[in-house]
Amino acid sequence: MEDTLVFAVNGDRIELSSVDPSTTLLHVNGCSITTTEGLGNMKDGFHSIHQRFAGFHASQCGFCTPGMCVSLFSALVNSDKTHRTEPAFGSSKLTVLEAEKSISGNLCRCTGYRPIADVFKSFAADVDMEDLGINSFWNKETKLHKLPFYDSKQISTYPEFLRNERESTTVLNYQNKCWYSPLSVEELGSLLESISAENGMMVKLVAGNTGTRYYKETEYYNKYIDLRFIPELSTIKKAGSQIEIGATVSISKLILALKEERNDDLISEGDIVFKKIASHLEKIASEAIRNVASIGGNLVMAQRKNFPSDIATVLLAVKSKVTILTGVNKEILTLEGFLEKPALNSRNVLLSVFIPCLKPTKNDCSENIKTKLLFETYRASPRPLGNALAYLNAALLAEICHVDNGVVINCIQLAFGSFGAKHAIRAGTVENYLVGKKLSVDLIYEAVKLLRVAISPENGTSHPAYRSSLAVSFLFDFLLPIVDADDFIHKSTCNNPGIGSGLTIDDCERTALLSSAKQVIESSHEHYPVGQPIIKSGAAIQASGEAVFVDDIPSPLNCLRGAFIYSIKPLARVKNIKLKSEKDVNSVVTFHDIPKGGENVGAINRFGQEPLFSNELTQCAGQRIAFVVAETQKNADMAADTAMVDYYIEDLEPPILTVEQAVEKSSFFEVPSFLYPSQVGDFSKGMAESDHQIHCEEIKLPSQYYFYMETQTALAVPDEDNCMVVYSSSQVPEFAHVVISRCLNIPEHNVRVITRRVGGGFGGKSIKAMPVATACALAAYKLRRPVRTYVNRKTDMIMAGGRHPMKINYTVGFKSNGKITALHLDILINAGMSPDVSPIIPWNMIGSFKKYNFGAFSFDFKLCKTNHSSKSAMRAPGEVQGSFIAEVVIEHIATYLSLDVGFVREMNFHNFDSLKLFYGNSAGEPLEYTLPTIWDKLMKSSNFDHRDGSVVVEVGGIELGQGLWTKVRVIQADTLSMVQGGFTAGSTTSEASCEAVRLCCNVLVERLVSLKEKIEGAFVQGIGFFMLEEYLTNSDGLVVADGTWTYKIPTIDTIPKQPNVQILNSGHHKNRVLSSKASGEPPLLLAASVHCATRAAIKEARNQLYSWKGLNGSDSFFQLDVPATMPVVKTLCGLDNVEFYLQSLLSS
Repeated sequence: MEDTLVFAVNGDRIELSSVDPSTTLLHVNGCSITTTEGLGNMKDGFHSIHQRFAGFHASQCGFCTPGMCVSLFSALVNSDKTHRTEPAFGSSKLTVLEAEKSISGNLCRCTGYRPIADVFKSFAADVDMEDLGINSFWNKETKLHKLPFYDSKQISTYPEFLRNERESTTVLNYQNKCWYSPLSVEELGSLLESISAENGMMVKLVAGNTGTRYYKETEYYNKYIDLRFIPELSTIKKAGSQIEIGATVSISKLILALKEERNDDLISEGDIVFKKIASHLEKIASEAIRNVASIGGNLVMAQRKNFPSDIATVLLAVKSKVTILTGVNKEILTLEGFLEKPALNSRNVLLSVFIPCLKPTKNDCSENIKTKLLFETYRASPRPLGNALAYLNAALLAEICHVDNGVVINCIQLAFGSFGAKHAIRAGTVENYLVGKKLSVDLIYEAVKLLRVAISPENGTSHPAYRSSLAVSFLFDFLLPIVDADDFIHKSTCNNPGIGSGLTIDDCERTALLSSAKQVIESSHEHYPVGQPIIKSGAAIQASGEAVFVDDIPSPLNCLRGAFIYSIKPLARVKNIKLKSEKDVNSVVTFHDIPKGGENVGAINRFGQEPLFSNELTQCAGQRIAFVVAETQKNADMAADTAMVDYYIEDLEPPILTVEQAVEKSSFFEVPSFLYPSQVGDFSKGMAESDHQIHCEEIKLPSQYYFYMETQTALAVPDEDNCMVVYSSSQVPEFAHVVISRCLNIPEHNVRVITRRVGGGFGGKSIKAMPVATACALAAYKLRRPVRTYVNRKTDMIMAGGRHPMKINYTVGFKSNGKITALHLDILINAGMSPDVSPIIPWNMIGSFKKYNFGAFSFDFKLCKTNHSSKSAMRAPGEVQGSFIAEVVIEHIATYLSLDVGFVREMNFHNFDSLKLFYGNSAGEPLEYTLPTIWDKLMKSSNFDHRDGSVVVEVGGIELGQGLWTKVRVIQADTLSMVQGGFTAGSTTSEASCEAVRLCCNVLVERLVSLKEKIEGAFVQGIGFFMLEEYLTNSDGLVVADGTWTYKIPTIDTIPKQPNVQILNSGHHKNRVLSSKASGEPPLLLAASVHCATRAAIKEARNQLYSWKGLNGSDSFFQLDVPATMPVVKTLCGLDNVEFYLQSLLSS
């Protein structure tokens, strides 16, 4: 019996005898871990993966890059294990599709994924090198030898000493906790029986342990039992007409087994079923998760905790069975019976799963009648691949026989899950109705009506009607093609693609997720190397994991960790805070701990300040109440998460939770006169000149979370002579410096704030980073010990604030040709509890809104003070909303007049005189107005050629990923490291810092051309805002979309398949530093085009639905919500379109 933990890290032996099992580090016992540092580094030389990441410009902020590198290395290692033909020298066995899919579980907010995909594909044996994007390895000649050389034998992933480790039962003890690793089912049974005799024992069975990322642990266990080393649980057996899968077999291993080719040439229908199951399993979780997650763990989560499992649904349809162990007794159950049992406890163990190898039965059909087995799986989720729970999943199995006059269903299994029921179910009423009947449109119509009743989500389920509609679409998609091929109905379905929503195995056998894209940079070589795609300084060390972010800084001696307790009430008095878990808790810091003379201030800017902690009265759900300090981050997080706060709301006014309530109570922040934009022309006169008018049309725009990869983090270290050194992931360290000084009541020169790099910001690390650094500083000041925090994603999302939600009403007058004569906007902006930077939003909104000539233009802004978290600057603050609203107005007019929307846009383009009227001196010179030129280029091309120019150099600020240091090096300005750049956000740092570079270096160049990846990254972030990201709150304003499971940013499978980027060389601009232009914000605004295209598609779908209903005329204008998620789009297209289509066939 062993009592030592042995594993390897980058080939080095690690042996531990005292480990806390709750950290689950014991899960790596006997494993070899390879990190990105183990692949290569600055000292020993970078791996070709690191070099290619740098050369393809695939690392911006760099926080996600190490994970991307390891995912690529894992894909390369796995491909080497296949039996494919040996690749060319320096290449690999990896395929393009495998390369792209291996990214699907990774998130990036900066690059837009395409340059990362180029890196991955550059290793693939079947890649067309001409399909790869701009890089530093070649210009036009694409030759493999110019790529950094890849040697598949360079890294040993499993050292010899681990192979020689003796396998024996492991028992590790730590304080009052034990970790067991039994080696047989009998040993496991005895262990469970002995534990059951101990009262009050908390026991956790461990296999992949991936469930902890979904169900966060809020309690401690006494005993952990690792099931992975029991042979019966970790093997796959093929015997006769079924496959037996051990419960700890990983999902990836099962996929390989199901795909395994038979030795004979005959592929049975059962084999096809297996392959389709495998294809479906490849759409769940991510490859990295599937490699670890166990089949048994997934099914037990579905049984015990109602996890919306795809595996349960798919296996339910094929009549699977399971074996469970209770004590020393085994029991075999149908999967349906297993799911319906009372929830298993830790004394019950799922041992194995049986999947039958299906084949048609004769039943009542004669020998001459052919029977056939049909099987399809379906899944509708926010992402085709990657980590996303399904809105609905389904697996449909039918045995049919062909008779003279059609097709008869012998038997059928219809399994549906993830729709808001406790677990996956069989639609028994529909099955019974269909069995034995001849298939017809009539039959399908009646079946889908029954199915709508059967698929009934429980109360509280989001989008219930949409989920029921999906079920109908899936059944329709499955059954309609089976109708007699001679029937006219079957032929007519070819003219109506997209009615059903099915996904078949063929969908997963495409050769690539992405197509080659065109990137055109019009640049000058006059000032070489300026304008060239030079490798970003520091990109390689970001890839190798050597770039130091705040949380990478080694903890000083006696360092403590902190976590925030936040309010869950929007307006309430805090009576008391009680910790449920006080393990290793050192202190609970509140506003009472602010030193005498110090201020309760957490953030400041020119418009006001925000408190560090609530006083007795909370101002919003998500406001900081206290900061729990403990010995470890896990203990601090658990203490904060389980803290019980007593609230008192009597005698308080109701909270203000909507902008309408703010107007009713006149609750506003002031917009300074110098920031209030000027109106244009006489609105009344413009309306009088119009032929048509639209009055008081409403638009609502939501918030958006920053989703930087690195959450808020800080480290505060007390120094001698009453000083404080604070490392902060901040875009404005100088402001944090002032806040900390005022809070602690110490001189500013006693505070030193250090920021080297930030793992993504997008505005969220400017104002919102200040209170995190200040809380650490206050705790460190109180306790005289270093204090650090890495805010967990849930807390970060709840406290972040994000983009400004708003409500807009517009009234517009226009001519019959679409020319707008007058427009008025009433805009209510939800600023939250404090002003933050909200007063800049009106100016920014109108600046982008005025891109069209609206004739006379008037507006009224109200900055609403509400009991929500304060909203802050987020990439293109106000500008993205203003630009979008302008497009909505244009589209509404086009629909009203039945004109082409492109024609209406062009009709309202500025000429230079109107441009000067709307923008004044900022209109620039006539030659600088490039919109008509860009429009003409687009009209002559079938591609989407993005319209903005080179990126701005940024120097005096913080490295956020924009290549801030790289261009400085190019123009020899290394000495400017002391330049203060103010806010490193938007274009503010850009212009000030670039001018400093220009003056100090006395270098004038025509223009700087940056990398197209910064354009695609912003565009993809805009797609997230317009199409995917729902930053939802409950009725109290508390964020409930508080993690990656509920908040979906774009991934590689949701980005444009073929984005074409052209950077226009618009010549010299004398008032722009180095003739540069910003590239972060404009492409984000352009992402509204995806929303507009979706609206056009919905319009056509609605017109089709009108025809099926027998109605004449096209549909009128409709508002398409932001974000236009799948349920929103389907609802507008018609949740009952299948029924109306079938009715139209029957009536014809």
